[in-house]
Amino acid sequence: MREKLTAKAHWLAAGIACICAVFYWSVLATDRYISETNIVLESPELAPSSFNFTSLLSGTGGSADLLLLKDHLLSVDMLKKIDASLQLRQHYSSSDIDWLSRLDADAAIEHFHEYYQKRIHVVFDDYAGLLRIRVAAYSPEQAKAIADALLQEGEAHMNDMGRRLAEEQVRFIEGQVAILNQRLEQAREELLSYQNQYGLVSPTAAVESIAAIVARLESQLALTEAQRKAAMSYQSAVSPELKRLNAEIDALKQQIALEQNRLAAGDGQSLNRVSAEYETIALRAKFALELYSNTLIALENTRIEASRKLKQVSVLQYPTLPEYAVEPKRMKNSIVFIVMTLLLAGIVHLLLLIIRDHRD
Repeated sequence: MREKLTAKAHWLAAGIACICAVFYWSVLATDRYISETNIVLESPELAPSSFNFTSLLSGTGGSADLLLLKDHLLSVDMLKKIDASLQLRQHYSSSDIDWLSRLDADAAIEHFHEYYQKRIHVVFDDYAGLLRIRVAAYSPEQAKAIADALLQEGEAHMNDMGRRLAEEQVRFIEGQVAILNQRLEQAREELLSYQNQYGLVSPTAAVESIAAIVARLESQLALTEAQRKAAMSYQSAVSPELKRLNAEIDALKQQIALEQNRLAAGDGQSLNRVSAEYETIALRAKFALELYSNTLIALENTRIEASRKLKQVSVLQYPTLPEYAVEPKRMKNSIVFIVMTLLLAGIVHLLLLIIRDHRD
């Protein structure tokens, strides 16, 4: 008799467990209301100005931003914010909730966060590029309020994160602009001082002008020498015409030597040296100007990028206000529990039969 009772004990336990589960899911389990919302992240669309900002034309936030938002929505920080504004701990630990579903009012933050993640489901839909948020609460109003708070706090967090990064970039480039502006001013002052020192706006142009004068003088000298050679064929050496031509040739040679001495001399003050130093200083000033100009363009680019990094949560489906409790799924949970319990009891029964056969 005892063996029969022992053999049937697991079936009795399984039956009692099934009865208790059905009673719990049918009578004791507290209704949970579900509020759902679907969102995407968008950035402002910015048309390019005089610069080429093709990278700024994208308007929709990427999957990386959505994954960051998902992580934040399920974080402890978000839990603390919603708890402070909506008394989340008080709601989930209400005495009106059945003891199996109720949160311990004095639960540590780790347990509270674990409970929170069981009630808040955020799913990233990679194909559609959106987040599906599902909030479970024990009143319709609270479920909708939590979903609304998630949207508001999530958008504020993404904007704050993008703004901080953009402000750091802008501050860095503004510092570079100040440094390069000072460098440009120094290069300009050096260029002006050099021009004032030698009394030349452009030594290079002066060199070119003197070279042109020398070329004209040499051409005139060649012509005068040809005239003198022609005159010597029919005039005496003491004729006034030959004297005039000789004097003109001597004058041209002296002027050519003088102009050439201005271009190149051994005292270090020749125009070719001045021109070479001037070109070096002018090149440094031009390079400083180009650097300054490029940095200003980068600053404008970064400021536009800062505006682009402001994320706007675009709601495809606004948080719903539940009209009836969707969870718990009483019939489904009861059937699943009964099936699993009976399956486990059958396995135990087979094990007992095997043990009994080995004893015999």
